Amino acid sequence: MTLKSINRKKSDKPVWIAAIARGHNSGVCLLKDGEIVFSIEEERISRQKYDGGPFASMVKILEYTDKLDYLVIAHTQNLQETAGKVDYTGDDVYTGMARKLGLINRKVKDLHRHPQVIDLSFMHHKLHAACAFYRSGWEDAVALIVDGAGTFYPFLYNEQQIWLWETESIIDCEYPASLKTLYKHYGARDPIPAAFLPQFSSGPLGEEGETHQAWITDRCGIVKVYEGVTEYCGFSAIEAGKTMGLFPYGKANPEIPKLFTDVGNTVLSDRNVMVPKYPMSGIVNMNLFKALEENPSDPNQDVTYMQNRRDLAYACQTQTQEQVVRLIRKACEMSGKKRVVISGGYGLNCVANYHYLEQIKDDGIEIYVEPISNDAGTAMGAALIFWHGMQDDMTVRPYGTLYLGPEQKYTVDEVAAKLEEGEEITDAEPADVVKLLRGKNIVTIFQGRSENGPRALGNRSVLFDPTFEDGKDYVNMVKHREYFRPFAGSILEEDVHEWFDLRGMKNSPHMMYAVNCQPGIAEKIPSIIHVDGTCRIQTVNREQNPHYYDLIKAFKDASGIPIVFNTSFNLGGEPLVETVDDAIWTLRNSDIEYLYLPELKKLLKIPNKQ
Repeated sequence: MTLKSINRKKSDKPVWIAAIARGHNSGVCLLKDGEIVFSIEEERISRQKYDGGPFASMVKILEYTDKLDYLVIAHTQNLQETAGKVDYTGDDVYTGMARKLGLINRKVKDLHRHPQVIDLSFMHHKLHAACAFYRSGWEDAVALIVDGAGTFYPFLYNEQQIWLWETESIIDCEYPASLKTLYKHYGARDPIPAAFLPQFSSGPLGEEGETHQAWITDRCGIVKVYEGVTEYCGFSAIEAGKTMGLFPYGKANPEIPKLFTDVGNTVLSDRNVMVPKYPMSGIVNMNLFKALEENPSDPNQDVTYMQNRRDLAYACQTQTQEQVVRLIRKACEMSGKKRVVISGGYGLNCVANYHYLEQIKDDGIEIYVEPISNDAGTAMGAALIFWHGMQDDMTVRPYGTLYLGPEQKYTVDEVAAKLEEGEEITDAEPADVVKLLRGKNIVTIFQGRSENGPRALGNRSVLFDPTFEDGKDYVNMVKHREYFRPFAGSILEEDVHEWFDLRGMKNSPHMMYAVNCQPGIAEKIPSIIHVDGTCRIQTVNREQNPHYYDLIKAFKDASGIPIVFNTSFNLGGEPLVETVDDAIWTLRNSDIEYLYLPELKKLLKIPNKQ
């Protein structure tokens, strides 16, 4: 079922739409009459990192409504074929879950074609684009999606069916719900000519009514290059952010082969390893880095200390971001537009995002990088494009906030009842928290609705004084993180330009750019300045987050520094905390002792018991 085939309906009753993302960033976004009610990733509730199957998140819907008008499914593969089946009834597990909860009609006879369940899995890159476009606040734009593996498409070639998947897409976006593909790079599992079919129309690839420029290759895309290098450096492929943190420790190394050809084709994968789940095997099988392996570092040393791995991370970061700059310009040329929204997994690369600003500064190009660029954003994109398409809604709603988690209410008595012997709850104002920070204590902050996306923005954050020279090493040790991973800073919006070079941006509220500090600043806040002189920053004003703003302002009054050290409220390998119970558990299982609850004006002290 496509958007064009939905019967539009308008009534006095509110329209409830829930969209779910099924994959490794699974979650739910709930809309009421086109407005986001809540959006959350499953891992925040289940406490299992990268948890698939957002069943716990679906249960959260019942806190807001007992009936849905539509349940919209987002993924990269067909719902009926890949989602699993409910015993006996045979409906897919998500339709079955919604039916059992009473969210959709329980008495529909043909469960395989439930009229309230809409499968948009064939639009993975378009859903990324929709999330970025509708949240940007722009009336029209062109979307650039740089992703690992999007929708899988069957394609008939020489009477043989082969499978292709999206890697990079350029999509023209206009209201109410016109998202037209202009260009797409497809990876293929089997060998085919690299220049095969530069143009094709609808049908084989499911792009209804569209003709677009297609580049089909037997090699992977930009993100899979990054994931392959990430695995080679000793991490899980999905932890590409670690490679981004490692890259400044490297340098240009002539022994490392180019990762891309002159026309942008990756050299990393051969045709035997094109299942995109296993990017590293392309490196191993092709033996591209034999020169590096002939001169290994100390084999007893941590792999991240090996200079060849550092140099490879450097090559990967610098070369992949140049490929994206090329695609940004291509998107503008193909669409005739100067506003580009960026999403897909590579959109979370805050080093690259800052690099684009320098490269396009003379081109008249504006960019908006979506903070929920991971696959969790496809749930939001699915809900929004379905709503706007169904209702012909031309309303532009810039979604400036990321505080979109479910509402949480808790009282002093409820929190106090959770504490054990030796744990304390006391009154606290921002000045009390500042005294703890200045005394070299880690203080966590928990308030309001959780942040959607992977960045902690002051509602689920770990805070520290950025002026301590050994602060980075200390907090990394407490959080069980690698030595090379940098930390962010939250700064008063009115002071940001004195401290950092935003390359023309007015602010950076979503922590999407690793920016250069101004001259003489690095020595003032050494624990949050990375080895390349950058810091991933969040600008904060009072309207966005009054409690957090007041805390930073109190820190400035006491220290002269308008910025606090900020990192996500979790331990290494754990999801961000979602509830007060999660927060207390984290303190009990770490060397962190303090939890600040600004809404209650309370401070918890939970002494370390290890």
